[in-house]
Amino acid sequence: MTKLRSDITRLGLSRTPHRAFMRAMGLDDEAIAKPMIGVVSMKGEQTPCNMTHGFQVEAAKQGVAEAGGTPREFTTISMSDGIGMNHEGMKFSLVSRELIADSIEAVVHGLAYDGLVGFGGCDKTLPGVMMGMLRCNVPAVFIYGGSALPGRFAGRDVTILDSYEGVGAVMTGGLDEAELARLERSCLPTIGACAGQFTANTMAMVSEALGLSVPNVSMIPGVYAERANYARQAGAIVMEALARGGPLPRDVVTRAALANACAVVAATGGRR
Repeated sequence: MTKLRSDITRLGLSRTPHRAFMRAMGLDDEAIAKPMIGVVSMKGEQTPCNMTHGFQVEAAKQGVAEAGGTPREFTTISMSDGIGMNHEGMKFSLVSRELIADSIEAVVHGLAYDGLVGFGGCDKTLPGVMMGMLRCNVPAVFIYGGSALPGRFAGRDVTILDSYEGVGAVMTGGLDEAELARLERSCLPTIGACAGQFTANTMAMVSEALGLSVPNVSMIPGVYAERANYARQAGAIVMEALARGGPLPRDVVTRAALANACAVVAATGGRR
């Protein structure tokens, strides 16, 4: 049998207490013997960007289990650029990316997981998760949680961007505050990341261009049920990479892949 990273946590007499901790989490002999695959997300209520993760995480865990692994779910932080901006909170946005990468590295190495499925939503979470994958360099697949659907206002589609522009319009006399209040209540009708070519959607495209994600998943809105199929595939792909011995993230994210990702961003007018 191929040696696994996680063997160090479960094999031998001295690992009796380790196995006891695993049993306390409901794992039996069969589950303990299988590869341990981390499934990390930002499930929580900090921002609508990450509130699509729940059903997709469950699907990824199903994909891991069906392919012969034992999924181990954990979470990391998220800083909402939307709620954090224009006050002191924005000082914490960029640093949150490093904290996310650090936390993933700590868990994957600290618990000797054999692979990783990672979800991102708000701006800094996507690069943070991908950075964590590169640091750990275990079989890994990234999945974007998906963007929100547009709303309808005054007979047209609107997004969160229109609310920012609406503030400026009120300040210049082009819109009254009552209209802006109606726009505020219409522009973001679902959970998911900002529906525009901002950092989250740009980094989602980058994840595909780099080869870290499941092809074609990033353009599917976050509330669409078919995202579960892609998340399930991600779990199976990680298990396949583990069985084959690769490719690993550092095999995929080469200088040429980074150049290709930059070209994709430039061609679509996204944020770098």
